[in-house]
Order: sequence, then structure tokens, then C-alpha cells
Amino acid sequence: MQKLYDSNMQLIGYSATGASGKITVYDSDYRILGYYNPQSDKTYDRDRKLIGKGDLTTVFFAEKIGR
Repeated sequence: MQKLYDSNMQLIGYSATGASGKITVYDSDYRILGYYNPQSDKTYDRDRKLIGKGDLTTVFFAEKIGR
């Protein structure tokens, strides 16, 4: 699991990549925020609602980094 930090070195979450290449992102309290599936090239939120095409996992942290 990889730790993710903002520009002030504050922990904002985690990213984990599974054997199939699926990326799961978590907030700093280990709650799932969403998924990226490279086989379908789509990103989904924690409720498996489609967010969009491509790896958009950074959008889950946009509010925390002020963007």
C-alpha cells in the first residue's frame, strides 16, 4: 500500500494495486473511495458508480489538495 500526501506533506490517503492491476484508493482512515479497473479503463466510486473513462483516482483527493 502506498501512502499519498498533499503538498504540505499531510497524509491524505492510500493507494493499493492488486495482482490484476486494479487500483483501490482509500482515505486517510482506510475507507474505500474508489477503484480503477485497467481492463475496462474505467474508474468507479465506492458504490461502483462509474466516474469516467481512464484512471481518475486522483479526483477522489481533489478536495483535500485544494483543487
